[in-house]
Amino acid sequence: MMAVDDTNYLVEIMMASANHLSVELLANIFEFLGGPKDIMQKRRVCKKWKEAVRMATVPPSEFFVNSVEKYNAMNLMTRAMPNLQQIKISFCRRFCLGYYHKYNDGEDPDERKAADTADWTSRDIEIISNFSKLRILKINSADLNGRYPFLFNSFPLLQKLSIRSCFYLKWDLEMLAGFPLLKELECRVNSRLTGNISSLGVLKDTLVKVKIYDCPLVEGNIMDLADFPHLKTLKLGETAVTGDIRDIGKNDFQSLERLSLPKTIYGGRGYELQRISDAPDLLRTVYLLKKQRPALKMKKWYGKLSEDSPDWYESADDDIDTPPFYIRLVKAGSRIGYRWTTCFQKDSPCEVNWLDSEPDRGSSDYEMYIEKLRKMTHVNFYRGFHQPPTEEDYRRLCDERGAQ
Repeated sequence: MMAVDDTNYLVEIMMASANHLSVELLANIFEFLGGPKDIMQKRRVCKKWKEAVRMATVPPSEFFVNSVEKYNAMNLMTRAMPNLQQIKISFCRRFCLGYYHKYNDGEDPDERKAADTADWTSRDIEIISNFSKLRILKINSADLNGRYPFLFNSFPLLQKLSIRSCFYLKWDLEMLAGFPLLKELECRVNSRLTGNISSLGVLKDTLVKVKIYDCPLVEGNIMDLADFPHLKTLKLGETAVTGDIRDIGKNDFQSLERLSLPKTIYGGRGYELQRISDAPDLLRTVYLLKKQRPALKMKKWYGKLSEDSPDWYESADDDIDTPPFYIRLVKAGSRIGYRWTTCFQKDSPCEVNWLDSEPDRGSSDYEMYIEKLRKMTHVNFYRGFHQPPTEEDYRRLCDERGAQ
């Protein structure tokens, strides 16, 4: 990265030699000067520099459109500097377009939303389609209403797409076919996103990260993505995707490093057990997947007993001693096990059920195992219980504590 003094010196040399440099060469030089703001400023020097700015490919550097002023700047850039590679569109009543301003409604908008904002000043979001060389597009909490086909057919070079908290934006996973080079996809809290994850098959050879959260209309089977050769991150929380992690073979998801699956998948995060006795099979399934892929991270994995289970019961009045109906993996050194806990993992856990044998006392891992074991939450209230107590035992434990 150039220092400020070096940049200023380079600008001085360029100004002194402007008449001797072609527009193309100037455009190439501008690409090393900084982000969108720095390059836009150069267009004020002369007509040649103005044309060079228009031709320059702006290096990836986020231009954040979060105000009327920034929107107006973006509008100018679509003509004066169209080769932008990264942009973020956002909206917030206090900080962004402002009160009584909105982006124009798309096709098939939500009628109530459209009526409520009919008198607002409308801004044309379609102007961003002029940035045909975009590599990174982020749309965060933008007040979009309806369908906007141009968002999915104007950027053939796009590599990263993030759409978050766009409650009225209507689109389908099939529309991602318009991004043949897409590597990273992030969709969070998009209640009107529809489609089957099998639609991502057209991007099988490019996708590296897929994060789809809180999109309840997204469906499909987890194994639809099993043969994606470069997929390293897969997170599908709070979707309607189904499947069974027991179906994952050693040749599936070969590049996977991070995995988070919805509770609709057997072995997914938050999977609900119908009986306490179902826990050993579930945890052994998760354990075998972890053993098969030691580097795989399943952050914050847990299962829990369904409230519809005949084993479930209400907690006592003292909510400190809530029943331990959540189940989590634990690890000490290389040894893996699981334990039942309350909703808050560190409160009143049951005893650990180990899935691995204790490391050999002469091994280098043994000391690490013992050290971790000492730091694990001490079992007090549910001492001696390796699974949730029956309701009768639970009430008895609560009465005994109350009598102390």
